[in-house]
Amino acid sequence: MNAKQRALRNRTREQRTTRRALKATATRTPQTARTHLVAAGINDATAKRYAGAFSRGMDADALGTADLKLKGRTRKTVTIKLYAADTFAARLTVYRPKDLTAAALFEQAAHSLAA
Repeated sequence: MNAKQRALRNRTREQRTTRRALKATATRTPQTARTHLVAAGINDATAKRYAGAFSRGMDADALGTADLKLKGRTRKTVTIKLYAADTFAARLTVYRPKDLTAAALFEQAAHSLAA
């Protein structure tokens, strides 16, 4: 696979992820922090990296369960935190990571969400 094909696949994956997140948040049901971050305009890799720190210290609006596949045929059911749009927006206005590049992305997302 050459560089053009790889770039096209990456761009397609990002667009699908963003579209899926936008559809999920449009339902107005509580979603995970990562889904909200992607819908706010932060790329998926950055959202995955900062979702845990973003949601630390927040009270979840709802709890859900998800099955994780471990090695072999083993599966584990874990609890996930779900946040409403207003809870997410309140946290996004104050959360800034230490990394300056990521902090700029979060600030830009907060401004676009507030508008």
